[in-house]
Amino acid sequence: MVKILNVVGARPNFMKMAPIVAAIARRPAELSQLLVHTGQHYDETMSASFFRELRIPEPDVNLEVRSGTHAEQTARVMIAFEPVLIRERPDWVVVVGDVNSTLACALVAAKLCIRVAHVEAGCAASIGPCRRRSIASSPDRMASLLFTPNADGDANLRREGIDPGRIVRVGNVMIDTLMRQLEDARQSRVLDDLDLRPASFAALTMHRPSNVDDPTALRGILTALGDVAHELPIIFPAHPRTRARMREFGISASANVRLLEPMGYVDFLQLWSNARLVLTDSGGLQEETTALGIPCLTLRENTERPITVEQGTNEVVGSNPERIKSAVRSILRGERTRAHRIPELWDGRAAERIVEALLARSH
Repeated sequence: MVKILNVVGARPNFMKMAPIVAAIARRPAELSQLLVHTGQHYDETMSASFFRELRIPEPDVNLEVRSGTHAEQTARVMIAFEPVLIRERPDWVVVVGDVNSTLACALVAAKLCIRVAHVEAGCAASIGPCRRRSIASSPDRMASLLFTPNADGDANLRREGIDPGRIVRVGNVMIDTLMRQLEDARQSRVLDDLDLRPASFAALTMHRPSNVDDPTALRGILTALGDVAHELPIIFPAHPRTRARMREFGISASANVRLLEPMGYVDFLQLWSNARLVLTDSGGLQEETTALGIPCLTLRENTERPITVEQGTNEVVGSNPERIKSAVRSILRGERTRAHRIPELWDGRAAERIVEALLARSH
């Protein structure tokens, strides 16, 4: 019996881990699993509701580290996670994405000589001339297995000197979750509740520090969106961090930018999948919009998911107000329609391939 300890901490982790938990559960004769929630996100709308909607069982362990600076949060996760690993001694620790919890738990496991598998490896390794972080400071250096969503991830890892024998391209687990949840989303009444018709609005998400912690950037983006919202209303379920910064900086949204509380996964999926376009600084939404063919404008200067631009529906527009307005209006005029295709292995079976690889490397 192979024992796997899965780690989640922040909202995007839950969506990536849900299909892995389900795939492991389908192999009870070969695999056992524990789920550890670090508590990096602890708000009800940011955490508990996601477990219910994504059909993830209640965590076996909740470290409850809560918020803090990057250093404080990472340190608290490490201190709380170490005794769990010493007690449980799993064969594998599976971490997803690149949030503080991911790095902290991977580092603790590596120090205890417990094998680490990193899901969504290689994605943030290199994003053009501006590097967000290097492989050296990521779980990828510590992981025995590196699960990549596409060829770009493979190439990033090889370029950083990672042994190709540790790299396994499995596809995109976010798309597994997307496909599993589409039917549930169709049952959502969120469009009726908000009095919205399909394709009559844009959906917006924004939470990255480069956008919301800089008052000039935040004001510029919201002012630009307020201008185009006269032509296409914008629905904005705002992250708690973003709301806090708006209050702190005295910034308000235009009347045609409808500021809402955060939504659960299913309601938000029903919302954005019926939007005329999506504006976001989220990595996951760049992928999901590509999978469903929804135009996406990424409010960042670069992306660690270039495949969504090269093959999909994504365009990187940054935070410049004029560029944002121009891109939105081009879509509304029908000038930015182009052929797109779903990337290879984005077929809803990435979690199955992850489980097969874990089993194969455990013997």
